[in-house]
Amino acid sequence: MPKPYFLYTYRAASGALAKKPDGAPFAVIAHRGASADCPENTLISFEAAIAEGADMVELDVQLTSDGEVVVFHDEKISRTTNGRGRIGDYAFLQLRKLDAGSWFNKKFRGEKIPLLAEVLDLCKNRIAVNVEIKTEAVTDAASGGIEEKTLTIVDRAGMREHVVFSSFDPRAVLHVKKIDAARSVAVLFEKKYYGNAAPSRVVEQLGADAFNCSWRELDAGWLLDLKQGGIPVHVYTVNTPGRMKRLVGMGVDGIFTNRPAVLKKVLEDSWSKMKP
Repeated sequence: MPKPYFLYTYRAASGALAKKPDGAPFAVIAHRGASADCPENTLISFEAAIAEGADMVELDVQLTSDGEVVVFHDEKISRTTNGRGRIGDYAFLQLRKLDAGSWFNKKFRGEKIPLLAEVLDLCKNRIAVNVEIKTEAVTDAASGGIEEKTLTIVDRAGMREHVVFSSFDPRAVLHVKKIDAARSVAVLFEKKYYGNAAPSRVVEQLGADAFNCSWRELDAGWLLDLKQGGIPVHVYTVNTPGRMKRLVGMGVDGIFTNRPAVLKKVLEDSWSKMKP
């Protein structure tokens, strides 16, 4: 039976996790941190997400040329740093010299591309983490790849019960489960990858614990089917209050957002009107 992984967050353990009026939990997931306010996938962005009351932070991992697991989204580094080229062509110490903050705002000058281990150290005992394994880093082999390296880092950080793994590449999800079947994994679903396959069938085939999809692709029939099967459904990336309210009303179990404080306010306002 899939487990609703957001129940394993620190906020859930403390009773602080957001709850719907019927008592069911709801996950506020900070997409690359509080990335509307800070440069994405940086330590300051994750710190801001914690301050804004998120239940979980989402981040992306890739490998450097010397095998380090770093937190970075794009295949190329030019959009969010002052460097050029592919991230996989750089050694970690070379990447460390780059400025990953000024592109967003000059006040963030000097922010660095962090190691996954550094982000987990920041989050431990404070917030759960969704680690997205980027497709560029995935190979056909489970042994010795980014999945195995990432699981080892998570274990060393003492975050095993507070991390969920996801990827658009089904190989990555299968690799994680092959290495350790007890790990929490989520399907990152897009029709261009899975065609007309039924989401519930994809979840079953991959042994996933949750289903994440774009709000643009969310289908009411999918939602009902997945929820009847006990699969938590989360949608990305939602940043406007109106759309947040609509999706909450549809019954999703969590939302990825660049604006966690805004989502928290929307939940408070929406649910206060639903209480007797």
